[in-house]
Formats: sequence, structure tokens, C-alpha cells
Amino acid sequence: MKFDLAFEQLINSHLKKRKGERHRRLKEGLGHGEKLFLEKVWWPAFGHFNYLHPEYEIQDFKDGYRFIDFAYIRRPFRVAFEIDGYSTHCRDLSRRQFADHLLRQNHLILDGWDVMRFSYDDIKEKPRMCQQMLQQWMGRWFGDETNLGDLNPLEKELMRLALRLGRSITPTDAREQLGIGRDKSRVLLKNLVEKGWLQPAGGQYRVRSYTPNLKGKKLLW
Repeated sequence: MKFDLAFEQLINSHLKKRKGERHRRLKEGLGHGEKLFLEKVWWPAFGHFNYLHPEYEIQDFKDGYRFIDFAYIRRPFRVAFEIDGYSTHCRDLSRRQFADHLLRQNHLILDGWDVMRFSYDDIKEKPRMCQQMLQQWMGRWFGDETNLGDLNPLEKELMRLALRLGRSITPTDAREQLGIGRDKSRVLLKNLVEKGWLQPAGGQYRVRSYTPNLKGKKLLW
């Protein structure tokens, strides 16, 4: 399925379930930054919009209501994704608005939400970095549910470790967590790169770490 069709289905499915202000806001359409996040970051990273709710209404700490750009709700997790433009969330805020902005986020966390924020500039200029952050977060909680059918048992364990770490994985991580030798750890990491599950994360001449490469993979999350 192509992005445009999947995006249309996402919006229409939520419009059918909403009334009042929740319906009106979504019908007006997502902002440019929010749609760009879906097109350049979320869709390439996962290939679907399961569990994702655009313009999600919540009750805030002042007993009013506010909207999260995107909410990912999959028990037991709730994640708020916010897309921040520099002018909207920094330069144009008064001191009081800035303080209120931080309080709202703190109360979200106290209410049991995780919060991830992405700048418009990073979405536009560094989409792959944003994709990797999402994949690492998702793998940290749902790594056991990833379809790793083409890997051998040791490769699967190493890949699950890479998904859970939330950072680049190194040969040292592989040795310490799996109890294997240096040569074996390097061979396993190289195999995962060749099979398209990992990609080099740093080192111009010598690769020292790797990040998950989930683009095009069939995932269960």
C-alpha cells in the first residue's frame, strides 16, 4: 500500500469515530509538519499506522482539554508524539506560555504517558535519524514480537538486544550480553548487516557500532 492511500484511510477511520471538536480539528487537516512526520518518518519506519491516533484529545492538568499531535496507544503503553516548529514552540512563546508548555508535558508523564518530541527541521533534514529513534523505542518494548524468522537462534538474540538497547549496539554489547567471544560477536554483527537487519552507525574507516535497519521488514508491532 502506498503512503497516500494509507494516510487517507487513517484520517477517514478516525473521522468516523469522532464528534464535536475532536472531529472538527481532524477534519481541518493535519499541519504540514505533522503530515511530513507521517510521510518521512513513521511510514518508512513501520509501513503502517496501527495504534496511532492523530490529533488525540486528552484532559490536561487545568481540567481543560488539549490535543496531542499523535498518540500511540497500545496497552500497557501510551506515547505522545509532538512535532515542534521552532517559531511555534520557542521563539514566539512568552515566559508564562513557556512555563505552561513544560508543565503540560510534566503532567503527561505523571499521568503515565511517554513523550517523544521531534523538531520540524530534523523531520525534514534528518528523517532517517528520526526513524531509527522510533524503531529503537519500539524495539525496546516490543522486540520479542518482531518477526525474525530468517535468522538463526543466536542472531535472533542479538537482534532483540539491538532493538531493546535504545542506542547503537557494539561488539562489546554482544560479547557481554550473549557470553560469546570477540570473533564470534563480530561475525554475528557482520551477518546481520549482510542480511539487512543492522546497518553501520559510525566510523568512516572502521565500523564500531550498528543500529537496527527495519525498513521493509515485516514486523508484528
